[in-house]
Amino acid sequence: MTQIVLPFSKYNKADADNLEHLKADMAIVLPPELKTAAEEHPHLLEYLNIVSNSKIDIPVFCKELTRKMGDNKLPNVIYPTRRNDIFVHILVNNNDNRNSYIPVEPSMTVEVGSLMKDIEVKLLDLGIKLNRINPDEDKEKQFLHYIEQVATITKDKASGLLDKYFGFLSKGGLKLNRVPMTQRELEGIKYLFLRDKVGLGTLDPLIVDPYIEDISCSGMGHIFIEHKIFKSLKSSIVFQTLDELDEFVLWLAERVKKPVSFKNPISDATLPDGSRINIVYGREVSKRGSNFTIRKFSEVPISIFELVDFGTLTYQALAYLSLMIGNGMNCFVSGETASGKTTLLNAVTAFMHPLAKIVSIEDTPELQVPHRNWIREVVQSTKAEDSSGAVTMFDLLKAALRQRPNEIIVGEIRGPEGNIAFQAMQTGHSVMATFHAATTEKLLQRLTGNPISVPKTYVDNLNIVIFTSQVKLPNGRLGRRVTGINEIVGYDPVFDSFTFVESFHWDETKDKLEFTGNMSSYVLENKIAPRMGIPEHQKRRIYSEMERRTVILQKLHKEMGVNTFYETFEVLGKAQREGLF
Repeated sequence: MTQIVLPFSKYNKADADNLEHLKADMAIVLPPELKTAAEEHPHLLEYLNIVSNSKIDIPVFCKELTRKMGDNKLPNVIYPTRRNDIFVHILVNNNDNRNSYIPVEPSMTVEVGSLMKDIEVKLLDLGIKLNRINPDEDKEKQFLHYIEQVATITKDKASGLLDKYFGFLSKGGLKLNRVPMTQRELEGIKYLFLRDKVGLGTLDPLIVDPYIEDISCSGMGHIFIEHKIFKSLKSSIVFQTLDELDEFVLWLAERVKKPVSFKNPISDATLPDGSRINIVYGREVSKRGSNFTIRKFSEVPISIFELVDFGTLTYQALAYLSLMIGNGMNCFVSGETASGKTTLLNAVTAFMHPLAKIVSIEDTPELQVPHRNWIREVVQSTKAEDSSGAVTMFDLLKAALRQRPNEIIVGEIRGPEGNIAFQAMQTGHSVMATFHAATTEKLLQRLTGNPISVPKTYVDNLNIVIFTSQVKLPNGRLGRRVTGINEIVGYDPVFDSFTFVESFHWDETKDKLEFTGNMSSYVLENKIAPRMGIPEHQKRRIYSEMERRTVILQKLHKEMGVNTFYETFEVLGKAQREGLF
């Protein structure tokens, strides 16, 4: 259904009979770690031989990637994925604006297409005599058992011919020729069988790569990758015809249990690993052919301290947000698509009290909250002709108000549910949400206009807005930054205008988030200070508390080594329970 097109010269499939000869030759030139990996995985050794014969330098082997590697303008790096038999080669491509992303799979260097067909035919011949797949047990193990029943290992081609005629399988009185193959071919067959029958086919190597953020098929041609380290890349996976692409998209939609058709060509779904997929089927809707986009999410969310390491925000900004969120202020994270809104929202949930009851409401499941008392609710859509069974964000938000939550988190406000969210704020519920707007003015316009239609007099219930954006940094690279934090003060009906104060501002020339609201923060002085028992005439003591928290957070990260998402939540939760934070 897809082809692998490498960005270097054509090659011949490696011959498994010459593997020992390859090992001897490559052992001389491979560095120790790469040599060890190649000895354990013959397909990696064969691929490296292809690379070497194509006059390309042996790639640098990295068990883990670092952000600094992205500064390399001429990458030639190979690294393992979450599956130890799949590797990825990132290679500079001088003939394209994008560098190349090459998945190195066990099936890549052996020709097993005809063998796969033979295996499937033999299994069909066995039919009902095979044990049925038990969905409650390990599916991969059961599929591999199928293959073992109809395949036989041969040392060479001659013995393979003998096996073909005399290697019978006796199964319930049925005699069936086994399919002869070499050990390397069997490895390739097993990998392809599991990839296509259990996984997502040709997309599987991309799904198991923890460094991928987005997978994009824009029509016929290459699949494109958005990589956490190496940014925009062109993969070696290619759809060469529109029919191939349509066939794969139909299969993919069925696999994720959200089928598409000419009548209903658009589908949204969530993959088993939590990734979000959008599928558009048919040339009538998408002129360059069917397309799909997969938005991947980390298994463990990024923590507040990892965001500091990335330069997204500062310890001082974290201290400010800890005061806001820890004291129940209403907060929106706003910005354009892929600016890091959900990532930031996930991270700052660590500031919520560990005993809080959280209710999250989402269109597509993306939020990851560390609290145990977390109710996660998701919109239920139905076909247009039977909309009576649909459960909307509006419905879920109304239901959430009856569940006595300490905090309501809305995945994204885009419609009438925004009005209910502000009513929740009116009744004392703390609300956090993401929103699409680049500035405070645009945010207020969207909130008060159709279809959200929040009354202007309600808007001051929103305390702070955090703006995120993907920006060009002084070094010329792109990065995600908190570009500002604004406090909503109120609405003046006489002049029909809103008042807001800028607390933090990102200086693009210095790549620094500056606390412009120092000694002039409306929310800190008039809302947070009273909640913390600070008298009116001493309300500026709140800035000392903020400075104290800045020092604590920096020490936790730099001196005590606290870094990961759940570790951060546990440490801060303990400090909150003891009244230290």
